[in-house]
Amino acid sequence: MRESGGILRYLVLGANGFLGSHLLKTLIESGHQVVAYDQHEGPSSGFADEQLRWVQGDFCQEDDWQTILSEVDVCFHLISTTVPKTSTDDPALDVSQNLVGTIRLLEAARGAQVKFVFVSSGGTVYGKVQTRLVDETHPTDPLCSYGICKLAIEKYFQLYRHLYQTDGIILRIANPYGEWQSPDAVQGVIAVFLGRILRNQPIEIWGDGEVIRDYIYVQDVVSGMIAASNYSGEETMFNLGSGSGINLKQLLNKIEEVAGTQGEVTFHQGRAFDVPRNVLNIERARKELNWAPKVTLEEGLQKTVVWMKTNFIDRSAEG
Repeated sequence: MRESGGILRYLVLGANGFLGSHLLKTLIESGHQVVAYDQHEGPSSGFADEQLRWVQGDFCQEDDWQTILSEVDVCFHLISTTVPKTSTDDPALDVSQNLVGTIRLLEAARGAQVKFVFVSSGGTVYGKVQTRLVDETHPTDPLCSYGICKLAIEKYFQLYRHLYQTDGIILRIANPYGEWQSPDAVQGVIAVFLGRILRNQPIEIWGDGEVIRDYIYVQDVVSGMIAASNYSGEETMFNLGSGSGINLKQLLNKIEEVAGTQGEVTFHQGRAFDVPRNVLNIERARKELNWAPKVTLEEGLQKTVVWMKTNFIDRSAEG
């Protein structure tokens, strides 16, 4: 890897997003040089530093990847222009933007001495799971276009590793949550539930609320991404999650406890792409990356509610 005075240089694709903002802040505070790439101007999170160069661009149409990649040692690929629901509504858009955009990035990276860390989806690539905990060898049978596209991108990273020795690590991440996650987004159930409870708005649940998921605090995700970028072993794929599951009803109860109030819930018919259970086995990451989540769900919820009250609820009341 190329280094400048022992300091690694990083590229964060999707730097204005939820995960990207946290990763960017952590890298800058650790003294690294960062190129931040996003379609929007930034940074949006209230920090600016001489270590940071911001590139505003269109991931799907970018034609200067070789120049951008020549500046860095590690590239974190966090960009996705869709979520599970929107990808299923328009699969062609998902493929044309995310899959084709990534292939163009990989083409530009041929021969480049850059290590890639691709953020995939542990919640969608496996599909309907067959075991209590899902490890990286579990069959992949996605039930939505989002998962299919993520899996296809994984396969292209593996192909370019085989053909062109492109260095890349794939991270299958569970459901991240925490500060800076918008309560008005179309995904991120903890932020959405919490935002609606605090604003006395009704909560909508698709299905009976018994689906079990794995939720991981955002800074634990960031530490896992950084650990993966430093990894030099033989493995190329890791699950990152909490290692334990909770159903939606139980999750809502915990959120209500932290918020100090109850929400009004409406149940709707379940969606075809919502699998009954998905909890990731994280033993490979524990062993190979020397990584493990540090923040419990209760602690993470407390941190999130404090931030949300300050940045969404109190400000809206002032307005």
